[in-house]
Amino acid sequence: MKPDLSWVLNSVLEVRGARHAVLVSADGLLMERSADIGRDEAETNAAAMSSIQSLCRAVAAFVGGGEGAWKQTLIEFDNGWVFLVEAGDGSHLAVSTAADVDMEAMSFRMQKTVSALREAMGAAPRHGAGART
Repeated sequence: MKPDLSWVLNSVLEVRGARHAVLVSADGLLMERSADIGRDEAETNAAAMSSIQSLCRAVAAFVGGGEGAWKQTLIEFDNGWVFLVEAGDGSHLAVSTAADVDMEAMSFRMQKTVSALREAMGAAPRHGAGART
C-alpha cells in the first residue's frame, strides 16, 4: 500500500497564490496530487512535468559550460508560474501558482515540502512496533 502524501503536497499550497501541486515520477507517472486538482488533470500535468525535467536535464551542460546538473525549473505563463524541483529518488515536485505569487516564499516552502516528502517516502513501515517477536 502506498503512503498517502497528499497532506505534504497540500502544505505547499499554504503560500498565497499557490494553485496545484503534483508529485511526479521521473517516467511521468502521477505519484500524488494536492486535493484541489482532479486526477485526469494531474496525470496530464505529471506527464508534461516529466518531459520538462527531462529536457532541462538534457541542456544542463549547455548552461554549465559542458558540466552541470539540473536543480529546478521556473516557467512563466500569462496567468502564473510553474515551479519544478527534484523531490528525491526519481521524483519531482511541481507547483502551479498565480502570477503575483511571492516567489521567495514559494521556493522556500517547496524546499521544506521536499524535505518532508523525502522523510515520508524514506521511512520504512514499522512492523510489530512495540510488540515482542
